[in-house]
Amino acid sequence: MKLNNLIIFSFFALAGFILMPSCTDLEVEERDSIVIESAGGGFVAGDPGELLASAYNDLGYICEQNNTYSLGAHTSDEMIPPTRGTDWGDNGVWRLLHSHEWDATHSYNLNSWNELNARAFKCNQILASSPSAEQAAEAKALRAFYSWQVMDNWGVLPFREVDEGVDVDPRVFTRAEAFDRIVTDLEEALPNLPDIGPDATNTRVSKAAANALLARLYLNKAVYTAADATGPYNFDAADMNKVIEYCDAVTAAGFSLETSYFDNFTTNATSEVIWTSPAGSPANRWNMTLHYSQNPSGWNGFTTLADFYDTFDPSDSRIGYAASPDGSEFSGIGKGFLIGEQFNDDGSPTIDSRTQRHLSFTRDVPLAGAATDKGIRVVKYHPADAGKYILSRYGEVVLMKAEAIMRGGSSSESALDVVNNLRAVRGAPALSSVDENAMYDEIGFELYWEGWKRTHMVRFGRFTDEVDFVTNTAPHTVLFPIPQSALDSNPNLVQNPGY
Repeated sequence: MKLNNLIIFSFFALAGFILMPSCTDLEVEERDSIVIESAGGGFVAGDPGELLASAYNDLGYICEQNNTYSLGAHTSDEMIPPTRGTDWGDNGVWRLLHSHEWDATHSYNLNSWNELNARAFKCNQILASSPSAEQAAEAKALRAFYSWQVMDNWGVLPFREVDEGVDVDPRVFTRAEAFDRIVTDLEEALPNLPDIGPDATNTRVSKAAANALLARLYLNKAVYTAADATGPYNFDAADMNKVIEYCDAVTAAGFSLETSYFDNFTTNATSEVIWTSPAGSPANRWNMTLHYSQNPSGWNGFTTLADFYDTFDPSDSRIGYAASPDGSEFSGIGKGFLIGEQFNDDGSPTIDSRTQRHLSFTRDVPLAGAATDKGIRVVKYHPADAGKYILSRYGEVVLMKAEAIMRGGSSSESALDVVNNLRAVRGAPALSSVDENAMYDEIGFELYWEGWKRTHMVRFGRFTDEVDFVTNTAPHTVLFPIPQSALDSNPNLVQNPGY
């Protein structure tokens, strides 16, 4: 099939629609994408229902351990990607993320740019295909979700109309302009989105999901509209009131904190799960961390840093717990942070197949040259009972409200009361006060390894802190570089300062 006769909306589409100034007669074998015929190079609408289903299926990208997830997690203070012999070397791609030494040619930076922009563009196609009011609302909310991540990571937002050919360079919105467009999409979508309460698998974007995303946007508005991306960030009380308003709307929809923290990540119905991915599997979340000898699919990869682990109170249920000694719970593998000796389903010691010693995870872990047992592992989704991958849940909403109050928003509750209520449900001792440091720590306790830590670090001015193995603390790293191939193909793009 020739690209001058077909418009293909898939991961690979961005090369033609966003990045490439021209194209050749490239033969493509389509497997999962919706292929839309075009007449004479012009856009022809597709079936909006099929396209929307495909757009939802695209959410599976977030379940991967690399690309977009890695930009939000491996660059943070809660995850490290150690090289173990030749394992996880990959030409340094992982180490460069944690050390903040990436550049405009980094493959995960490019892949993330491609996958997010391509998915946003597919939503444009849905909106141009005569959708129903509800379909249009869902497409706008999905476009907002993808566009938010582009704006958050790179500080700009490229945009192309569906009827513009590959010879038209996408226009580029500034970060502040992108913020306004994304908010408009969500506000326009809200009235026609489905009104869905808590469930274990909320796979459609709902009013609650849109309100939670609006709260994220306004909580970070000071970052997104700052004159200088590196700060300072001035949080306006009116914006914080917006955060509180949107968080309260999620509460009013029937969501509440789940009494058993790890139930949120299982197949159990909970009061907390707002939005989950209908595609992909959370299996990579345990594959990427478990030792080869713990699970047949374990990759013996990523760990947390001891400094992060040490911020937890031992009584906090979010720190996790070991499996039962006889293996009757959790397939012999604990939940939360796995440290020290590990055991099999029957309670016998797990033997490291590489060293033939009893497997015991250590606190210390180097970024390169790590032994197979180095580093504290993390399991939130568990192979015994994992549910759908969570895109949004109520624990985050509670903390967004608390932070907004702390930053000057008006509420009948205090930030301390909101945080302590959360901590009581999680089994953690009450705090006597809440300042920025305490709030930052609480976000880490609640949301670790869920993929958004970089965004929180930037907002708190912590992204350029001296974290173990971070060798580049330059202010400009709060934004990623525009991929070099994107710059080469679109003259409207300008590289971010410092790259």
